[in-house]
Amino acid sequence: MEELEIIIVDRENLEHTLNIPTISGLNLMELCKAADLPVDGTCGGMALCGSCHVLILSNHTLPLMNDEEALMLDQLPLSTNNSRLACQIKLIDETNHLKVKLAPL
Repeated sequence: MEELEIIIVDRENLEHTLNIPTISGLNLMELCKAADLPVDGTCGGMALCGSCHVLILSNHTLPLMNDEEALMLDQLPLSTNNSRLACQIKLIDETNHLKVKLAPL
């Protein structure tokens, strides 16, 4: 696969379909920032701030979250069972057609 398609629903419920090369090496937070979506990522992808909180809408099996991500999500008041931190989701072949929604602030 040469290109991945990622669908991001913003906080106004507008869908953004983004296509990136499979070999980009980006994580979901970096893609959101590159597309000028309102994701801060103030900790630089260290799973320390929660400002890249997203809700997984598609039926993808993502890698299990590490302890740092689980702890940060546990501290977010609007975290749900489909919450993840975008900085911890590497965009690889298995994430093709991933659909997420930016979590409410």
